Amino acid sequence: MKEAPQTTLVSDPGPAPAQAAATAAPAAFTGDVRPYAGGDPYADYRAADFPFTRLADLADRRLGAAVVAANDEFFAERENLLKPTPAVFDPAAFGHKGKIMDGWETRRRRGTGPDAPHPAPDDHDWALIRLGVPGVVRGLVVDTAHFRGNYPQSVAVEGAALPGQPSVAELTADSVVWVPLVPRTAVGGHAANGFAVDVPRRLTHLRLRQFPDGGIARLRVYGEALPDPAWLAALGTFDVVALEHGGYVEDTSDRFFSPGSNTLAPGRSATMDEGWETRRRRDTGHDWIRYRLAAQAEIRAVEIDTACYKGNAAGWAALSVRDGADGAWREVLPRTRLEPDAVHRFVLPEPAACDGVRLDTFPDGGISRLRLYGSLTAGGAADLAARHRSLGG
Repeated sequence: MKEAPQTTLVSDPGPAPAQAAATAAPAAFTGDVRPYAGGDPYADYRAADFPFTRLADLADRRLGAAVVAANDEFFAERENLLKPTPAVFDPAAFGHKGKIMDGWETRRRRGTGPDAPHPAPDDHDWALIRLGVPGVVRGLVVDTAHFRGNYPQSVAVEGAALPGQPSVAELTADSVVWVPLVPRTAVGGHAANGFAVDVPRRLTHLRLRQFPDGGIARLRVYGEALPDPAWLAALGTFDVVALEHGGYVEDTSDRFFSPGSNTLAPGRSATMDEGWETRRRRDTGHDWIRYRLAAQAEIRAVEIDTACYKGNAAGWAALSVRDGADGAWREVLPRTRLEPDAVHRFVLPEPAACDGVRLDTFPDGGISRLRLYGSLTAGGAADLAARHRSLGG
């Protein structure tokens, strides 16, 4: 019996970040939904296929992201915003402060007195988010799942770039320049409110504002990682395809059970849903993932991990590389047998200079991680440094 579809922690890129972002405006959801009346709490949930969600979530806690501050979290903690799993709803869960919600929820705002009981037009609550890795934001999802009559009327999101690990006092200083990413926009309850972003700036932190108050279940920040070139230069040899180093998935043959970009996440998979698993093939083809490196690099060692895939690991794998979008593919790791739930390490006979990689798996199944260890070439380092400068790094 085939496994049930699993929750994904990182979304899977499509053809390329620039192409994914240049699509039609996301669907908009406004207004209330009916109160929960029993059964599946997601039955009337409003969502859409936002193209930018194929990019990496720069606010993934596995990359080091965190909600570092909020002005109010009376009903539900700010940290819930970045939980990797979908929000859950327990209609019977109540605590000393009221209904227990899986999200960030503030108290109800009030006006100045009996003659002015309502909040002022600009009254709002805010949360500060540190991205797990600096990058260019291409889209956001402000998810109000299960907040039906207690969601904000509108939201706004801004970004900033600060060096190092600034304190909350430094982030809230008047000198910080916050760049608008999403202007104040009406949102709907119990919905995945998506916003495409067209701000070509490298950012390290976000400020999420909700007007005048209310609850938000999850925040997802999709984009392209852009680490500090000086840090990569100091590392020398590193995983040149890792998400935190700027690598990403260009395309994949199948994302039925989980996305290909899970293979680039930090650490080993703890459960099967943290890797990449395809449906069972009933033909003579095979599956594949195509990757883009942080920049042109020389790969010297390859690691393929099938952690947690025991009866459904890929049977064999091969690795090919190319340099440039029009370059010819050349095989550097021939088709090699894989063992279930195991780490496979290969030292290449000679360094492979490239900026693109394709992993072919035969005939189908699961791969949890791919690591490509090497160093940037002089040209790759120069290109990355130039991009870093052009985006305000």
